[in-house]
Amino acid sequence: MADLTPDGPSVRIAAQMAFLTEADRLKSVLRASKLADGSRRENSGEHSWHLALYAMTLADHAPEGVDITRVMRMLILHDLVEIDTGDVPIHSKNGSVHHSAATMAAEARAAERIFGLLPEDQAASFRALWLEFEAGESPDAVFARSLDRLQPVMQNIAGGGGSWLEYSVTWPQLKERVGVKIARGAPELWDWVREKARPWFPHQD
Repeated sequence: MADLTPDGPSVRIAAQMAFLTEADRLKSVLRASKLADGSRRENSGEHSWHLALYAMTLADHAPEGVDITRVMRMLILHDLVEIDTGDVPIHSKNGSVHHSAATMAAEARAAERIFGLLPEDQAASFRALWLEFEAGESPDAVFARSLDRLQPVMQNIAGGGGSWLEYSVTWPQLKERVGVKIARGAPELWDWVREKARPWFPHQD
C-alpha cells in the first residue's frame, strides 16, 4: 500500500508531477523570436531547451570557474515564470517594462507559485537558482544571462533579420540592450556575433 503520510513518497511524487505538468504550459508561451527557418514564433519551452544546449556547446567560452551544469539548470528554469506573466519582448514598444518594478514583482509572485508546487526542499533549491539568475551577479548567472541574450541574436541572423525588422531595432539599441549583456559574460562570443549581426544595420553607428 502506498505511503500517504505527509512526508511519504507518494505525496512527494504527486507534488513533483504537479510541477512538471504545470511546466508544460511554458510550451504555449510564444516569444517575439522566430525559429531559425522563420516558419513560426519560438515558444519559451523551446527557448529554454535551446539555451541549455547553447551552454553545453559554448562551455569553452565561459570564464574560468563557471559551472556549466549550474548554468544549464538556471537556463532550464529561468523562464518558467512566463507561464503566469507571458513574455515581454525586449525590443517591443513595451520593452521598457522588461525589467520594471511591476514586471519583477509579477515574476517573483509567479516564481513563488510555480516553484511552490514542488516539495519544500526542491522548491527552495529551484527558486534560489532562479533568484541567482535574476540577480545576475554570480559568474554562473552572468554567463547564463549572456547566452539568454545571444540566442535570439543568432535566431534573427539565421531568419533574415527576424524581430529586428518587425520592431525596427537600431544598432545602438542592439548594442545597449543585448551586446552589453553578452560581452559581460562572454566577450569572445560578442566579438564574433557582432560582426555577423552588423550587416543587418547598415549606415547606423
